[in-house]
Amino acid sequence: MLAWMVEEKDIEPHVPVWDKTERKNDSFSSNDFHWNEEAEEYRCPAGSPLRSEWRAFKNERSHVTKANTIIFRSRQTDCATCPTKARCCPNTSTRKIARSVHEAARDVARRIAATPAYQRSRHERKKVEMLFAHLKRILKLDRLRLRGISGATDEFTLAAAVQNLRRLAKFSSQGPPVTG
Repeated sequence: MLAWMVEEKDIEPHVPVWDKTERKNDSFSSNDFHWNEEAEEYRCPAGSPLRSEWRAFKNERSHVTKANTIIFRSRQTDCATCPTKARCCPNTSTRKIARSVHEAARDVARRIAATPAYQRSRHERKKVEMLFAHLKRILKLDRLRLRGISGATDEFTLAAAVQNLRRLAKFSSQGPPVTG
């Protein structure tokens, strides 16, 4: 039996981050705003703050929406006198930005996505996904016929063996014999 050694290293999330913050028109996207971690606020390109709360409430509020976001809003007085209002919030009186409660983890994933290790991992993932797609579509493994964990294991093992035999035949084939 093999004993597996595990390094004491953090597991890196090699998953893409879906970012829909870019805008189609010429207005500022949320990426143009600077996030200040200590103050927990955004700063617009003109320097005005966007906060999740502007006044104190008697009862503490979480400000987290059902979509797990926190809405950061600017002051109406700041936007009214701002020279970049036409590019920032042309159709509304104030600017608001929805920030995910998981944005810190998303930032880590964005930094990892820029590394060569991520690019390699992405290339390898495509190879593996193609094998699973082949199992489902060509070998009709979209539904298991045997019951239980052991039946599913046996069926999947047989399908993987068929897949490996097909690949072996493709790599080792030398064509028809030459008669002469």
